[in-house]
Amino acid sequence: MSIVPRYKNQADESNKTTIYPLFKTACHITLAVFLATTASTEMVAQDAGGAADTADEDNFMFEEILVTATKKSTGKALQSVPVAVTAYNSRKLDAIHFRDISSLTYSVPNVSLDGIGTYPGIANFSIRGLGINSSIPSIDPTVGIFIDGIYLAQNAGVLFDTFDLESVEVLRGPQGLLFGRNVTGGAFILRTTSPKFEPDFKGKVSFESGNHITTAAVYSGPISESFAVKMGLYYANDGGWFTNLLDGEKIGGSETVIIRPAFIFRLSETAEVMVKYEHGDRNGDGATAQNRGLFDADSHDIEIDEIGFSEFKWDRVSSTIKVDVDWGDGGTFTNTTGYRKSDLFAKSDIDSTPSFIFHAQARVRANQFSNELTYAGTFGNYDITTGIFYLNGTVHNYGRREIFSGVVNINGGGTQDSSTKAAFANLDYSQSEKLIITLGARYTYENKSVRITTLGAGACDHATFTCPSPQFVDNESWGSFTPKVGVKYMHSDLVQIYGFYTKGYRSGGYNLRSSSPTAAPGPFDVETQNSIEVGFKGDNDNRTLRLNVALFYNTINDLQREVLTPDVTTGATQIVLNTADAKIYGLEAEFKAQIATGLAFTSFVGLINGSYTDVRHDLSGDGIVDQTDIDLDLPRLAPVTFGVGLFYDQDLSEWGVLTASVNYNYRDSAPYNDRNTGLLNSVDVVDANFAVELLDKGIVVSVYGKNLLNSASSGLNFPLSEGLLGFPNGTFTTLNKGRIYGADVTFRF
Repeated sequence: MSIVPRYKNQADESNKTTIYPLFKTACHITLAVFLATTASTEMVAQDAGGAADTADEDNFMFEEILVTATKKSTGKALQSVPVAVTAYNSRKLDAIHFRDISSLTYSVPNVSLDGIGTYPGIANFSIRGLGINSSIPSIDPTVGIFIDGIYLAQNAGVLFDTFDLESVEVLRGPQGLLFGRNVTGGAFILRTTSPKFEPDFKGKVSFESGNHITTAAVYSGPISESFAVKMGLYYANDGGWFTNLLDGEKIGGSETVIIRPAFIFRLSETAEVMVKYEHGDRNGDGATAQNRGLFDADSHDIEIDEIGFSEFKWDRVSSTIKVDVDWGDGGTFTNTTGYRKSDLFAKSDIDSTPSFIFHAQARVRANQFSNELTYAGTFGNYDITTGIFYLNGTVHNYGRREIFSGVVNINGGGTQDSSTKAAFANLDYSQSEKLIITLGARYTYENKSVRITTLGAGACDHATFTCPSPQFVDNESWGSFTPKVGVKYMHSDLVQIYGFYTKGYRSGGYNLRSSSPTAAPGPFDVETQNSIEVGFKGDNDNRTLRLNVALFYNTINDLQREVLTPDVTTGATQIVLNTADAKIYGLEAEFKAQIATGLAFTSFVGLINGSYTDVRHDLSGDGIVDQTDIDLDLPRLAPVTFGVGLFYDQDLSEWGVLTASVNYNYRDSAPYNDRNTGLLNSVDVVDANFAVELLDKGIVVSVYGKNLLNSASSGLNFPLSEGLLGFPNGTFTTLNKGRIYGADVTFRF
């Protein structure tokens, strides 16, 4: 086992980030401009020459996708929505072998959907440079996750396996009006399939390298003319992709079971009730962590003495009632009620070495209840969406740290109760057939109360979530107003230009993982964001070319940051503060072209720049607040994301359909932490898929490869104290899987 000289890996990566991506960026910009020019020229030519033939209904790259992001009474076509959104229907999700949300982490411009990795399944998402670096359960996310209309208030468990999805929508930018709570970066909307009134069965079996086997089955069908049911079952056994060099054993394994029943009851022609339930149980290893004081940053090598464990159980239920009314030109009342409870118990090797230096254990139990009532209707030229929202929840957190073979053994924890009440309204006024003006506003009131015991100050019980005499007891409330003003101009049925101003916010809060004996765990204040976006969405007349472009400029005030400082006594001190103000601006473009019958080309590019405009805390760690802090790069902001792909779809007559695809995606490197001492690697990813669908039997057989270049990537790269580890350049770096080969069989009847 060799010791790598200090900064060796970071120096190598620095060269890569200062020369290689600059060249790539120039190429990417040139290509994006070329594609935009080509598409625009073709669109103008089509318009000038009159209407072309309509697109083939079987054009798989341009098939219509309906999105629910506008919360209208019915889904709206993706190209008609005046907001930057990337959407996938069930067919496209199957084509990319979607298993969890991170499957899309390299496929959308200016988006990172990694897990933080401290404990498996905890999301650490970033969109347009806004993300969090924290597994603390009381820290609100910047990217909201919504499943069947239910907001997930906790990041824990977000990245575990899912299946049976009808659609996925990725909304980029603040969604402070319709989705409201803590979505300054964007929103991720998942919808599971609904029960059908005709018998339908879909099953799938897949095998991937790492001895990862999954099976899934979903049956849906009618009980009567007004009542239908669905039952979904999922089982996965991951043998572990990584090898522990200490003993040669596989690590990173897990076993997952999910049960998902649902029913729909049509009360009348204008009213229905749908209930969906999910129970999940996952057991597996702790963090797959590498120490870059021992191994190169481009490797997947791991050598740890504590594999750890992760146990997570969850239950989620949603009830949606829809009632159509004939007010005006028609409208719909929708009431969505949700409940979720979860229980995480996990342990990981934080020092990531073959010695027992710093191990950590966490127990998080949370529950939430929410209800949203909305009305969406049309009155002549006025389209109205309005509603009220309520959420309350409790999260219990327990932490234990074992340092130097358990010589130092400290714990702490706390409980937070929170409630949210909000009212919102959005008005779309059609000034003419081409021009639509949007006005909207939302007011949110939140309250949080906490009882916290600082790490090392008590003897908390992880089983009962009790701590003797908590040192910190507090209660605080915040109110936030988030307006929106926008305009949409339809040049034609296929081309629109839009622009809007909106505001987003993240609630103030507390740090349940208090580890500083001197700094209070809160409250920290609200983080606010002002955003301006202008965009273009256009197809040519025969829908063989598509270009979507968005430009945005955001200012963020009172950034909430978890300031991490290595500490010999506690391993790491974590303090949450409103540290600074910043600005972020950039461009996103997505392009598609059908270049021959059954052959399509796709590409996207995301360019983003961000900087601090004011700093009120010592981010660099040099003891003073000065220009050094202002000059730091914003964490988790990758300046360039880029992707190209080829898709082939060929009818084999009586045999079925052949589909094939290959994609190359790139994400630039970015600093992990505020001090810029940890670096997230740049990543080049190549995926390929080959599938044959046998139409007469409803069977699809596919073989595929993911990350074929075997790129090393991580969701966390935290520098550890030299004094704690005893050698230079030590890190806690949680790794994602490398190259994967797989095959699956899907059958439907």
